[in-house]
Amino acid sequence: MGILEGKNILVAGVTMNTSIGYAVARIAQEEGATVVVSNFGRAMSLTKRVLQKLAPVPALIEIDVTNADHLANLPQTLREVGIDRLDGLVHSIAFANPETALGGKFLTTPPEDVKAAVEVSAYSLTSLTMACKPLFGGTASVVGLTFDATVSWPSYDWMGVAKAALESTSRYLARYLGPEGVRSNLVAAGPIDTLAKKAIPGSADFNTIWGERAPLGWDATSNEATAKAVVALLSDWFPATSGEIIHVDGGMHAMGA
Repeated sequence: MGILEGKNILVAGVTMNTSIGYAVARIAQEEGATVVVSNFGRAMSLTKRVLQKLAPVPALIEIDVTNADHLANLPQTLREVGIDRLDGLVHSIAFANPETALGGKFLTTPPEDVKAAVEVSAYSLTSLTMACKPLFGGTASVVGLTFDATVSWPSYDWMGVAKAALESTSRYLARYLGPEGVRSNLVAAGPIDTLAKKAIPGSADFNTIWGERAPLGWDATSNEATAKAVVALLSDWFPATSGEIIHVDGGMHAMGA
């Protein structure tokens, strides 16, 4: 019996098989969960194709976290694919305009692009959680993904600010939803060669930094270790952990110069 046996999990934000969310969906299924995956717009066709690699093929639903109707209708959308209770939510969603908000353009980013980065990458953790809340049972686990926002990183710019907001948002969700049995935690991953990472100008430098400084070493081509941490947090093995950030980065976060 797997550690997610009998649980229903929504994994929001899967595009390619390199996505952390994809590995979470695969491992969650292996651990006994029924998984539903979401994406939106033109990316839906890519998601649909990549999900064919999984057995069983998870249901795919459309959720644009900036679309109020999508959020309001989410419980009904899940019921239509056979899910009337949610035990876990994985927030694998982030966006910042690479032309204006990343790659060293921090000082000149227009406010509308800052707003978009924070809304999609941070506020959506709350809006999506609250959209799912009517289907949460007695307990539920919300897990998001971050990239250590306690320091500034080259090229990461307003995404770094958005991730700092995400980390704070998770702590407040832990505060306000904890009395209802909902845990909120984040996994801080090292650099992984996802589609999103490749959109960040200069992001290849992160691999060099991790290769030199992570004491356990780091494989930027593998999403497995990060996904396993997410699945563990979705399970009942962390019943009293909330508001936490689990680092899966080869130990890099603990190293000095």
